[in-house]
Amino acid sequence: MFRLFGPPGTGKTTTLLNMVDKALNDGVSPTKIAFLAFTKKAATEAKERAAKRFNLDPEKDLYYFRTLHSLAFSLIDVNKDQIMQPEHYRELGKAIGFDLEATSEGDSDEGFGQVTKINHPVLNLVNLARLCKSDLRKEYNRSNISQDWVTVKYIHDSYVNYKEAFKLYDFTDMLELFIKEGHHLCPNFELTFLDEAQDLSPLQWDIAHLLDGKSKKMYCAGDDDQAIYKWAGADVDHFINLDGGVETLSQSYRIPKNVHNLANNIASRITNRFPKKYEPKQELGSVQRVYSVDELDLSHGSWLILSQAQYFLSNLTEQLKSMGVFFETRRGVSVPENIATAVMSWETLRKGKTITGNQARKMYAYLLAHYGVKRGFKKLPGLMDDDKVTMDELVADHGLAVDPTLIWHEALKLIPETERAYLTALLRRGEKITANPRIKLSTIHGAKGGEADNVVVLTDLTYAAINHAEMYPDDLHRVFYVAVTRTRQNLFLVEPENNDRCYYI
Repeated sequence: MFRLFGPPGTGKTTTLLNMVDKALNDGVSPTKIAFLAFTKKAATEAKERAAKRFNLDPEKDLYYFRTLHSLAFSLIDVNKDQIMQPEHYRELGKAIGFDLEATSEGDSDEGFGQVTKINHPVLNLVNLARLCKSDLRKEYNRSNISQDWVTVKYIHDSYVNYKEAFKLYDFTDMLELFIKEGHHLCPNFELTFLDEAQDLSPLQWDIAHLLDGKSKKMYCAGDDDQAIYKWAGADVDHFINLDGGVETLSQSYRIPKNVHNLANNIASRITNRFPKKYEPKQELGSVQRVYSVDELDLSHGSWLILSQAQYFLSNLTEQLKSMGVFFETRRGVSVPENIATAVMSWETLRKGKTITGNQARKMYAYLLAHYGVKRGFKKLPGLMDDDKVTMDELVADHGLAVDPTLIWHEALKLIPETERAYLTALLRRGEKITANPRIKLSTIHGAKGGEADNVVVLTDLTYAAINHAEMYPDDLHRVFYVAVTRTRQNLFLVEPENNDRCYYI
């Protein structure tokens, strides 16, 4: 198994895709190449690039460009209807007297539908133990879970029995079945590529080694310094200690010199790491310390505001709104899409232009009945979503009753007052509220793989992070290494609110 180390900004995934291109150009059959990633987005990018360049059928010719779970599901004897869904967790929870909440999220993966996210601490602990190939009681003893052991064991046994009774499988079952049956089910490959190898759990490493035995050549790409998912079972030590050839991509095309110096300082604190040569790009960039986000001029450029925990971002969202800043969080943009569409549609009509029926319908939702819209027209019957209409046509044919010369905040009375004040501030600043925001707020874990011209890092820590770092200091160093290396130009370090609970950079 050949390891490819790719520090931040060195083009690790692009290098892998170039290797795929070369193999296809050299005549390797696309069905003899496997490109495996953790996310569907990454697997799809590789698939679409190869399909376009070599005029291939992405589904037929590039069948093994998949996520690990999708590869397992495609080869084991399990169908989509046998995969645990949120309703199954609810049914089990009702039967045993616990709220076993689960949700479907993300894009549907190949074959088995949307990913089901379990939102119960006991089931998460059970899954962690399985991914780590560890004893459940051992994982329980070193966890911070509030439930007693009897409860944990009861839920675990009930979960196992429920799946057996109804012949259902969860996503970890897919991996376990593939490891058990993959030696005779998995085809042989000329080349196998596995991205983000530092995030593999012990169970997933079993799959990696199985694939290595099925491949003439296998490349595992990753960066141990960016291994920030140990809490989810990732075994970075396995990646560091693998036997086989090694290559390091040494030139970063993202990180400027001053930021690179700081990143190296953080990396030097990691006790267990693979030593690697790593060079910055030629620009100097800047590293600045500030006391608060409101000191920053956020009016231009792309911004990524990062914190160790979601908790620290919650207060910041209200601060940014008071500053009249348009931004995005994991929950979406700071202006609800329907309100943004309604406001911009009204102003488009006032300029004498047309909008679609769908846009008009969203706009009508914020007009008062009778005052703004005549009776019977609130839902715009007879107007199709793709139809184009003007302000005059809405007045003449579609019951628009409000004065068409009014500006949006006078006409759209049902937009809440707090949103109205915020929108007014945004529009005065020239923000395009229907575009993708330039400013994004994220936890550091949520931003892995992202980048921006300007990166802001909050240095405050939760008590849980401090307690974890006392046992596993490398984990916290890696988290903040990931944070600062999202930077393309300028890095801003926000002084902590509490000097006793912070990461010193």
